[in-house]
Amino acid sequence: MDMSDIAARGLVLLGCGKMGSALLEGWLKDGLPAASVHVIEPNPSDWLKTTGVALNRPLPAAPAMALLAVKPQMMGAALPSLQALGGGDTVFVSIAAGTSLKAIEDTLGAGTPVVRVMPNTPAAVGRGISALIGNARVSADALDLARQLMAAVGETVMLESESQIDAVTGVSGSGPAYVFHLIEALAAAGVAEGLPEDMAMKLARATVCGAGELAQQSDQSASQLRINVTSPGGTTAAALAVLMNETDGFPALLKRGVKAATDRSRELGQ
Repeated sequence: MDMSDIAARGLVLLGCGKMGSALLEGWLKDGLPAASVHVIEPNPSDWLKTTGVALNRPLPAAPAMALLAVKPQMMGAALPSLQALGGGDTVFVSIAAGTSLKAIEDTLGAGTPVVRVMPNTPAAVGRGISALIGNARVSADALDLARQLMAAVGETVMLESESQIDAVTGVSGSGPAYVFHLIEALAAAGVAEGLPEDMAMKLARATVCGAGELAQQSDQSASQLRINVTSPGGTTAAALAVLMNETDGFPALLKRGVKAATDRSRELGQ
């Protein structure tokens, strides 16, 4: 199974909100013919209407793939409309958080190939990262094709077991919010030291975004990049003595935060 199968047999996209739109935009940029894509979306955006995809029309009998991009709480209502495609060789790719491979397979019918994906919101600017795991019915080719589809919005990693998806949710799924809060907190700390609010926010935002880009482009480890900025006995070292404290610094705080997100992901998946 490869991209030519998708062009020939079709791809169904259930839900075209922020994530669905980002994916669709990436696929069309990568050269997937718009006519091969069948989108089911009750509230289509103006952009979606201009793409040339088949919108809210009857679905092909046996598409190569069906990508489920609806919110988890809408999953139950949305899945039955695709049940006719279950149990065959249409591969289902789900990006709904907290919905297990088994839950999707139970709804679509035994023997349905299902790939579960945990993406994140920087996909909207092509800088996402998605983790993938398939059930026993998914061939290596089909899993790689699902990976290629997700690569349209950023990087990908392949999981060894579905149980790892909760930790992925805690690190990269929820992680963008931690970084946005870091910007807020860094700006507030600048205000506390006498900077005007708008200037502190501009400095904090540019610093976090710039450091992220430097980490992305550099072949050095995060540790080495940190060391490069830290002169012995200087200002950065003084801050890091606080932030790297094992009991109440970043290491302990993030460990607790990621654990809380991971535990909640496990609860939601029950």
